[in-house]
Amino acid sequence: MQNLQEIFSRIQKAKAKQKEIKEVYKDALAGTPEYQELGDKIKTVRERKKQIEQTIREQFSHELTQLEDLQVDIESDNELMSDVALTQLIKGEAIEIKDQYENQYEPVFNVKFRKMK
Repeated sequence: MQNLQEIFSRIQKAKAKQKEIKEVYKDALAGTPEYQELGDKIKTVRERKKQIEQTIREQFSHELTQLEDLQVDIESDNELMSDVALTQLIKGEAIEIKDQYENQYEPVFNVKFRKMK
């Protein structure tokens, strides 16, 4: 089995190389006049799109507020469901969830690392 630190270091090196290649690619695009011209056209179209979206957003303000509330509820319930599933797992209980079509779901746990402050 490989050392955790070695794997982490290999990932860091790969990310650095990835970043370097992306920068070279962006520089090449920036040096192409046609690409710059298309970028300007895209900005104009995006601005017009934002204006239209804003107009529609004003007309549907009540529905959008409901949408935001539903999103908060869903996120909260997902977190609660994860906490309950983890608690059941720790207690050794079976974790079983079915949807309206009788499809069964199983929990998937994920470990991530973040930089300590």
